[in-house]
Amino acid sequence: MSLLPSSTTGERKIEHVRLCLNEDVGGSGITAGFEHYRFRHNALPELNYDDISLRALFLGRELRTPLLISSMTGGSAATGAINARLAEAAERRGWALGVGSIRAALERSELAGTFRVRDKAPGIPVIANIGAVQLSYGFGVEECRRAVEIAGADWLVLHLNGLQEVFQPEGNTGFAALLSRIEAVCGELEIPVGVKEVGWGIDGETALRLYDAGVAFIDVAGAGGTSWSQVEKFRSNDPVRRAAAEAFADWGIPTAECIAEVRAASEHGALIGSGGLRHGVDAAKALALGADLAGFGRSLLGPAVESEEALDHALAQVELELRTAMFGIGAPDLASLRSTPRLVRR
Repeated sequence: MSLLPSSTTGERKIEHVRLCLNEDVGGSGITAGFEHYRFRHNALPELNYDDISLRALFLGRELRTPLLISSMTGGSAATGAINARLAEAAERRGWALGVGSIRAALERSELAGTFRVRDKAPGIPVIANIGAVQLSYGFGVEECRRAVEIAGADWLVLHLNGLQEVFQPEGNTGFAALLSRIEAVCGELEIPVGVKEVGWGIDGETALRLYDAGVAFIDVAGAGGTSWSQVEKFRSNDPVRRAAAEAFADWGIPTAECIAEVRAASEHGALIGSGGLRHGVDAAKALALGADLAGFGRSLLGPAVESEEALDHALAQVELELRTAMFGIGAPDLASLRSTPRLVRR
């Protein structure tokens, strides 16, 4: 059963979901960059397919897969139901789970239930999410603690979305001195704090500054998937901003490039690769390039809205593709995948 209400609404969270499902909100003229890499096939892998292990370790937590359902939504009854469905599926299959920005629930307590996923996913890591720029508008450690409490989260991620804020009618663009505010949260919060982009990528130099500030993990969330300047273009009634958004359709750093840069900048920093991943072979490439987890977002949104069965099938397909890619190069586990010499640039 579809989880979106049949009537249209001006509510931002539902608008975002509708636009991501129904409009062309992907970047134009830019890709995630995984097509520039290929695996050299190993005809004699010397391992049994059924013995391949997807088990992963991230920030001290063991997962059954190195896969993440990326932060997407919450903040309304309909999107809360989507979060619940995502949480149940992640729990069944052993994926980590991120929720959308919890700012709405911090400002309106009646929305907190739309982000409460721990009862649906008691055994997997959950990532709470707040816009980093809100630290410039009065949010601090206490608001971060409250977000973590609402989601029942293991970790917190602060998202960077400067271009989205420019084009969003309700946008906040006070990004000055933000690194020091992020550093303060990292130093005071009791759980690991990460930073993610929302679709334009984090380069190696920026990642190193974040790691040095105490950030525990980085999700590059690179270009090649959803472009939030394009999403906000469809929401805007300002003809100047709508037209200007078109100039940024190809903006950002491809995800594959981000992963390689960040791993080169920090050999051991915890790293999530997301942004435009289409299938499990892309996940395998992300992991081989240096990511610790591979994240999927909009590609799972349609199945999540459609039905529980459709979402389960989508997750199972990604796992099958990842496992088969590992079999195809003779990698029995993630350590072997990450060190493989069989990923080559075209």
